Amino acid sequence: MTTTAETRTPDPAKIYDRSFVPALFARWGPVVAHAARIRPGDRVLDIACGTGALTLAAAERAGPDGEVIGLDPNPAMLEVARAKSVAIDWREGSAEALPFDDAVFDAVISQFGLMFFDDTARAFAEMYRVLAPGGRLALAVFDAVETAPGYDLLAKLLDRQCGREIGNAVRAPFAMGDADNLRALAACTFPNATVTRHEGEVHFPSIADLVETEDACIWTLGGLIDTEQAARLRDAAEQELRPFVRPDGAIIFAMPALIVTATKPE
Repeated sequence: MTTTAETRTPDPAKIYDRSFVPALFARWGPVVAHAARIRPGDRVLDIACGTGALTLAAAERAGPDGEVIGLDPNPAMLEVARAKSVAIDWREGSAEALPFDDAVFDAVISQFGLMFFDDTARAFAEMYRVLAPGGRLALAVFDAVETAPGYDLLAKLLDRQCGREIGNAVRAPFAMGDADNLRALAACTFPNATVTRHEGEVHFPSIADLVETEDACIWTLGGLIDTEQAARLRDAAEQELRPFVRPDGAIIFAMPALIVTATKPE
């Protein structure tokens, strides 16, 4: 019987926190919190907070007089997040139906979640609704997959080995990586929205760690390839991704982000 990636990885939330957070997400928390101009005493909402990489950075800036809420639809991710801080209010909920009153937040933030929202237009409308007049928005998404050469090669490997549909699973996190389209989408709700590009890198301890983490991720490859396909992918990746490997075996390559910022009118 074929063994799926889902069977092989029983706790994707912990794998996400152990591998993806240090490799991809932790370094962006302070960047997005700065883009939102979070100040001491602010009330802040982090949407699609995951295990809290951005939420924790926001809480550090808001300080003990602030209030920070991390919202995510995945209870397993929230369980991991709650173990990190009892000072943060961790809540289950979706971006399209925010469980908050109107005009209650000084800042609404999110990193690398927008591309997975079911209805981005509705999510922007909800963000606008819960922001107080003068409140700030800051959302980060990954730039186009071609700007992250390691992932671009990994997706093409999957195209050849498993078909374009599987390759596109690795491309999914980069779906919002067009600055003009992103600004136009945000401007439907926030006319003063701007988009800026920020350089960044992804760091994994090894090629095998990168592939195994992607194989475990329920938002990309998790459950889509079997044990044999995963082994073939690791073998091919060891060759294709070698140009990005450092002497210590770590794999590092560019992975820039686009950050949308906007302000709700007074």
